[in-house]
Amino acid sequence: MRGGRPFRPRLVSPSRDVAGRKAAQAERFRLVMLPHLDAAYSFARYLTRDSVAAEDAVQDAFLRAFRGFDGWRGDNPRAWLFAIVRHRCLDAMTARRDPLRGAEPVEAIDRDSAGAVEPEALEDQAARRSEIAMLRGAIENLPEPFREALVLRELEELSYKDIATVTGAPIGTVMSRLARARQMLATLLLPPVSRKAQA
Repeated sequence: MRGGRPFRPRLVSPSRDVAGRKAAQAERFRLVMLPHLDAAYSFARYLTRDSVAAEDAVQDAFLRAFRGFDGWRGDNPRAWLFAIVRHRCLDAMTARRDPLRGAEPVEAIDRDSAGAVEPEALEDQAARRSEIAMLRGAIENLPEPFREALVLRELEELSYKDIATVTGAPIGTVMSRLARARQMLATLLLPPVSRKAQA
């Protein structure tokens, strides 16, 4: 008793406590996972070759990641998220009877189109866009496991270990897929004379 009144501890309502934890969890997810949204979409686009399927896969992957976020104990959130995106993309491609029919190419993204420029600069931009489109088209034409490994390493800059986590393949397999993907890409992009000189 304090000052003649009985002491009554302040109790936190269980529902308020749960709501507070959920809000904290949602905020943590937003801070840790949302920065990888664009990269996840880019990865999904390369895997599915279809913008709508990629959007659906990424949306589903983020929902699944949010639901499982409480149990995530990994050290690389992007690798964990990409593994989920990959599974959703593979499920979507399996669900479609012919995943390549009607597939749209990944569009070239122009990040340098700001303001008016000189005609020479416009020619340079057009040449750069053409090169980007050619490179993206060549990457899209690689078989799936090689394309996947190349995108994760060269575009998303994941480590071999993280790529192995995402794909479920041993690191040695990841390394050989990358070497093979680079060879195939060189075959697609380099003129025959340059390839003979490299050999």
